[in-house]
Amino acid sequence: MSIEPELNVMPFCTQFIPMEVINHPKNKSICYHPSILPRHRGASSINWTLMCGDKKAGFSIFWADDGLDTGPILLQREVDVDPNDTVDSLYNRFMYPEGIKAMAEAVKLVSDGKAPKITQPAEGATYDPMLNKKELCKINWDQSAEDIHNFIRGLDSSPGAWTVMDGKEVKLFGSKMFSGSSAEGQEVQLEGLTTPGVIHKDGLLLTGKDGKKLNVARISVDGKMMNASKYGAAAETSETVELTAQEQEVAEKMRETWKAILNMDVADDLDFFKAGAGSMDVVRLVEETKEKAGVSLENEDVYMATTFKEFVQVMVLKMRGGDTKPVFEYDAIKMHVNNMDIEFPNQLFIDGQFVDATSGKFLKSINPATEELICDVHAAGKEDVDRAVAAAKKAFYEGPWGTMNARDRGTLIFRLADLMEQHKEELATIETIDSGAVYTLALKTHVGMSIDTWRYFAGWCDKIEGSTIPINNARPNHNLTITKKEPIGVCGLVTPWNYPLMMLSWKMAACLAAGNTVVIKPAQVSPLTALKFAELSVRAGIPPGVISVLPGTGSVCGQAIADHKDVRKLGFTGSTEIGQVIMKSCAVSNLKKVSLELGGKSPFIIFADCDLDKAVRMGMSSVFFNKGENCIAAGRLFVEEAIHDEFVKRVVEECKKMVIGDPLNRGTAHGPQNHKAHFDKLLEYIDIGLKEGATLMYGGKRVDRPGYFLHPTVFTNVEDHMFIAKEESFGPIMVISKFGNGQVEEVVARANNTEYGLASGVMTKDISKALLVSEKLDAGTCFVNTYNKTDVAAPFGGFKQSGFGKDLGREALHEYLKTKTITFEY
Repeated sequence: MSIEPELNVMPFCTQFIPMEVINHPKNKSICYHPSILPRHRGASSINWTLMCGDKKAGFSIFWADDGLDTGPILLQREVDVDPNDTVDSLYNRFMYPEGIKAMAEAVKLVSDGKAPKITQPAEGATYDPMLNKKELCKINWDQSAEDIHNFIRGLDSSPGAWTVMDGKEVKLFGSKMFSGSSAEGQEVQLEGLTTPGVIHKDGLLLTGKDGKKLNVARISVDGKMMNASKYGAAAETSETVELTAQEQEVAEKMRETWKAILNMDVADDLDFFKAGAGSMDVVRLVEETKEKAGVSLENEDVYMATTFKEFVQVMVLKMRGGDTKPVFEYDAIKMHVNNMDIEFPNQLFIDGQFVDATSGKFLKSINPATEELICDVHAAGKEDVDRAVAAAKKAFYEGPWGTMNARDRGTLIFRLADLMEQHKEELATIETIDSGAVYTLALKTHVGMSIDTWRYFAGWCDKIEGSTIPINNARPNHNLTITKKEPIGVCGLVTPWNYPLMMLSWKMAACLAAGNTVVIKPAQVSPLTALKFAELSVRAGIPPGVISVLPGTGSVCGQAIADHKDVRKLGFTGSTEIGQVIMKSCAVSNLKKVSLELGGKSPFIIFADCDLDKAVRMGMSSVFFNKGENCIAAGRLFVEEAIHDEFVKRVVEECKKMVIGDPLNRGTAHGPQNHKAHFDKLLEYIDIGLKEGATLMYGGKRVDRPGYFLHPTVFTNVEDHMFIAKEESFGPIMVISKFGNGQVEEVVARANNTEYGLASGVMTKDISKALLVSEKLDAGTCFVNTYNKTDVAAPFGGFKQSGFGKDLGREALHEYLKTKTITFEY
């Protein structure tokens, strides 16, 4: 009273403040309350908001009176409650930051004399008891799974919902609804629960009265927090870290922090929570650890290391750059192949975990070199896409990814590239058995260029910039306009089977560098390197939800991604026909941004004045590279008449030398086609060429051995009207057409007479001719005196019905960014 305040700004629980204090200031007193009044009056309002399953949460700033949170409303704010929100998550993302802003706004309204006083309605008012009595926190199992889940999360992380399990009092934390049907594990008895709980690899599975299930991640037994999956298992022992003198000095500083928080002397075996610490004390401890020890702990680190000695061990491990989190484990497919042990997942990857498909359906992964089954792979359905998109949306808007510094994001991506390099032989081996790629090529290109791509885009993370624009001033004032480049949000990717890991990398690296989250459907016939990549992303520290990998069919999984209203961008590589379907779906669903890299029939013009030896090498590479399963493969070679016959002769000689066989053999040059359906289409394509009158100079038939092996095939005398002159084979089939000597304009016109425009090539020693022809060819890429020379820094994409948008290079980033214009006046 002595300082004559104009306004009191109070915490909640104003019923304990004397009215003479409340009413003394000129403008009296306002108070923050963490619920949308008049609902949930009382000291535990935010807990009850979650326990009651409210779809909206929020806070009220009201004028204090002599009642229990009954004063007139000054302002209110609300937010949607996510299905797995806890008190901590609601406070972190909304109640705390928005509460500060709103209180500042409220004070200004009072200062300006504009603050309303809206009487609280009687209708809808509830008074909820303070959760300081043990019996109020006991779980009632005679209700639905969702109601049980709401009760547990409403008491997470303090004071904790409790029950009796195997005769012991146990508190439950980290509840989520369970989407599967069941889980295998150890049964446990819970007092009052008819169906036994199940301890399984992901926690404690519980069944509600309605038969639906929820999963609990952590439990506290005898005051000791543990992962629920570890309940009943032998305690894990870990070697005690010996502290250096400097680390011991930091530990003693933290002992003083514990002492200040708990107001007592701190021995090594003192338990933080048994000594009376609550959730706000955890926040303080985490912040002071960051300040005094220079390391960032998570709240969960404190909950899992509750004694001072355990806490110091965790802190020191973090100081040394170690990881205190449990080892990432999954049910791996293990094989010994290519003289090495390999292992990879076969489940869906959603929200940082490998999980079974909801439908229970599977894809079969076949080794094209042997036609034998590698493994069954879980096939994602619409429900799985919904789960993955929800996780990606949460990771973008609420998780650390969305708020991470760009340079820190780059550090994680560099770390991922380093892990890919460490596992490159394993990745190349998996790529070989799953897609038929020759191992040496898989090592150099499929995996090698993938690593280069991730490193290239990691470097771009902190170099994405907007601009300042001089605009006309609104005189006499001044104006300034700036632009910002912002991530789009949740992106969907659908990638093909010819370069499974590389196509993932070309698109996803730019997508993540720009700050987006992603749900990818790899090709259903070759998904294994994408799943191995998902494992490495976890080990690199990419947060849960940022990447989801969903093997599945295009008609179900791919279509669900294209149709999903929370996916804001879709990147696709595949056929033109499917690209048209996807573009329509993107338009109808929510006008999502789309980039398409589609079919091609790339012309390669070889003039008589070329270096013929090099032209033969480039011609062979342009068609047979990666056994012809190459989006920019030269679909049609135009060879000038003067050298045509010699060129064909040399090409046939080179084809005869080509070593066909086991793709894991280091001497093999030509491996099997990717899968049977494609192999059969190639045989049909060859048959059409023969029937239309093209001349088969070499190959055209299956290799006499197991596997989908096709002899490299050479057609000549191919006329413009023929099917094989117009349509892409996507296989090892060289299509050669002759053009007249000196007919430059004519051959360019023939080359451009196609609806495709992905790539093209020219062989000539005449620089003027090279410049002219490369300028006139209507394709997104033109190779001059080379072919297949792509690079991570050079943009890649097509024209016409070969699609639009770019992979690689700086331009690829623009596919995953949006531009915001901001104009200031001063």
